[in-house]
Amino acid sequence: MKVGVIMGGMSSERQISLLTGQEMVNNLNKEKYEVKPIVINNKMDLIEQSAGLDIALLALHGKYGEDGTVQATLDSLGIPYTGCGVLSSGVCMDKDMTKKLLRFEGVATGDWAMVGSLEELSAPAVERLGFPVVVKPNLGGSSIGTRIARTPAELKSAVQEALKWDSAIMVEQFIGGDEITCPILNGKLLPIVAIKPSGEFFDYTSKYEDGAADEKVVELPRELHDKVEAAALASYKALKCSVYARIDMIVKDGVPYVLEINTLPGLTRNSLLPKSAAAAGIPFGKLLDYIIDYSLEERKKEERILSTQA
Repeated sequence: MKVGVIMGGMSSERQISLLTGQEMVNNLNKEKYEVKPIVINNKMDLIEQSAGLDIALLALHGKYGEDGTVQATLDSLGIPYTGCGVLSSGVCMDKDMTKKLLRFEGVATGDWAMVGSLEELSAPAVERLGFPVVVKPNLGGSSIGTRIARTPAELKSAVQEALKWDSAIMVEQFIGGDEITCPILNGKLLPIVAIKPSGEFFDYTSKYEDGAADEKVVELPRELHDKVEAAALASYKALKCSVYARIDMIVKDGVPYVLEINTLPGLTRNSLLPKSAAAAGIPFGKLLDYIIDYSLEERKKEERILSTQA
């Protein structure tokens, strides 16, 4: 099977994508797959370099990678790809839309308001949030451009910084609690990972530098575990995810609050999903086998649905 590892891209998360892609290349079974690394620098690279692939193994993150655009391009080329489909990828990339759907489905998530300029910070929806708040680009990832603001002056500064990365900014209620992440593979919850960053929150440094965060697989008390599992699977289903995803949460006073859903979570040597999979007895190479196999099944299912509608 000819597997193209698609990495790079044009988002702020390009460097993380390259790390994920290289880790995939290193761990794919060379006796089972013909591996072709494909580094994307512009939108045409994908079209020009993907001919003849049996499947595209996506190592992309952020805009033009995790937002459904690459998935739609591959669909139009008739090339199967790994992970969630076009709709789920696009919706989960949009933090505002994600939270609206979670709220509609009854999944706990913190209050928030959207702004597009400093002038909008005086809006009632923002003022009702109080302090502290978390400021983040709506379409960003890897905590790039994300800050915690505890005063009006810090809020203004944080929004100014976030506007460098996106034109729509989320101002979100800060929920102080225990941060966990819930990897899901083929609709089933893998072991939960607890995160204790050395900094103020799980920022870019904490995520990708060795030793910058304490990340451990944990067994939660049964009642709390059941709540977390229910919230994770409800989020996965509500956002129409498939194959694999990672649901990030904060647990406070026994309530899991969903922060966001990652449809192409990082798969570097420091990433959370491989650690969780390893705790479930799934080594990295086997995890990639599962992702490829489940993705091929999902793309065939989508093709059957389309053929019945034609």
